[in-house]
Amino acid sequence: MATSTYRIIEGRYLRDILDQPRALAATFDQLKVPNELRSVGRNVRQGRFKRIVLTGMGASFHGLRPLFFRLNAYGYTAVAVETSELVHSLPNWLEPESFVVAVSQSGESAEIVRLIEQNHGQAFLVGVTNAAESSLARGAHATLLTVAGEEFSVSCKTYVTALMSLHLLGEFLCGAAEDQTRADLALASPSVAKYLEAWRRHIADIAASVGNVRDLFFLGRGESMAACGSGALIMKESVRMPAEALSGAAFRHGPLEIVNGETFAAIFAGANSTRTLQARLAEDIRHAGGRTGWIAEDPAPGAWNLPPAPAALRPILEILPVQMMTQAFAANAGIEAGRFGRIGKVTTTE
Repeated sequence: MATSTYRIIEGRYLRDILDQPRALAATFDQLKVPNELRSVGRNVRQGRFKRIVLTGMGASFHGLRPLFFRLNAYGYTAVAVETSELVHSLPNWLEPESFVVAVSQSGESAEIVRLIEQNHGQAFLVGVTNAAESSLARGAHATLLTVAGEEFSVSCKTYVTALMSLHLLGEFLCGAAEDQTRADLALASPSVAKYLEAWRRHIADIAASVGNVRDLFFLGRGESMAACGSGALIMKESVRMPAEALSGAAFRHGPLEIVNGETFAAIFAGANSTRTLQARLAEDIRHAGGRTGWIAEDPAPGAWNLPPAPAALRPILEILPVQMMTQAFAANAGIEAGRFGRIGKVTTTE
């Protein structure tokens, strides 16, 4: 995409991005563990469920990554599977011994509706949705509602508010102190607002670095794989730019070979345990002629720099530079990001 046509078109998707601080604050104000969930929480912690199944589609599925790692690190047996595969290939997991967490912003996607129909109340189902009257909200045993408001197209404010709700759920299941959980989540809205204060400059800075990109990668590890998967998805949705999400380790197993001057990799520093590995990968990609964006906590202003915040908020903050990337690619092409041509906001066909 050439930079000669650079123009930010301030469409409804961009307005949704800028509305994220409000959406997070509204969700936080009413966020609580449902009584129905509290009543079975002891059963979960005592291991009376054979497995915890995490499921969703698209960005909803990618957003389950932090919860997946949190639960397994704590000692639970948690599995993550797309809802389409759960209902068609693993329906035997919908049994009384399963504890299912299903995420769907609309609560009406074709796969979620089929899940509710197939479950027949067997597995204990926790729904995370932005629609209080949706099939998921009605069919779940317990529901965590987000208050993102109406969203035009690409998941942004519904994505970050779902991450907030899933963090609360994970900390509850792992027996963490609720006061500390809420103290961390209270910082989400102001932290996102701080980053978005300079959104015009962020878009311009990124646009200058991603001109003439042919191969686009999002590379992370651990919880950062949520932003990787969602990032690659929203690039395709919003500006029709092919993009691939990989772990930093997987990128070394082949894809590193294709790096050239038309390659750009957005690399998530992530947790301290693997940050050095990610930094070395970034260096190797640049040495091979590729370009990189290093997404990490840094108090200095910058499009790739995340405001310092508790580690619990990292998955929420990591998606922000990716959202700016969608706008940067669109500005370079002189198009409006996030205006769908073939798909709808809710996928109702399997």
